Amino acid sequence: MKVPRDLSGQDLVQTLCRKWGYRVVHQEGSHVVLETDDPSHQRLAVPAHRYLRIGTLNVILRTVANHKRVERDAIIESL
Repeated sequence: MKVPRDLSGQDLVQTLCRKWGYRVVHQEGSHVVLETDDPSHQRLAVPAHRYLRIGTLNVILRTVANHKRVERDAIIESL
C-alpha cells in the first residue's frame, strides 16, 4: 500500500493516539513525543511539520508496526 504524501505530523499524532494506544507526553520544539505501554514501553518522536517527508513517515510507520506486531499496511489504512 502506498504511503500518503500529504500527511501532517499532527494528523499522524492524532491517529496514533486514537487508534494505536499512544499518548502525548510533551512537545519539544517542533517534535511531539509519544509514549505507549502496550505491549511494552516505547517512546516515539514525531515531527509536527505541515507535511512529513516520505522517509521520515516510513521510519515511524515501520517502528510502530514492529512494536505493535502488525503489518505496516494496517497502520496506513487507519490514516
